[in-house]
Amino acid sequence: MERTIALQQAKALSIDDRIWLVQALWDTISAESEHQKLTEAQQQELSRRLTDRKINPQSVVSWEDIKAQALSRAGIQQ
Repeated sequence: MERTIALQQAKALSIDDRIWLVQALWDTISAESEHQKLTEAQQQELSRRLTDRKINPQSVVSWEDIKAQALSRAGIQQ
């Protein structure tokens, strides 16, 4: 039930505030997960992606580009 209430409260926020909330939540997840080890499947996937990046560096899209596109689609000025 708490999740439903939290989601309803988040939906009531402006888009800008929701984006901020997602970033803040991700930062807390990232900080906590630094101490967790990757599973074998996760390690293999990471290795695959790193190899792909080395082979096809032009296929990588920066976080800045992705964020700018998302904000543009949402009509938010940076």
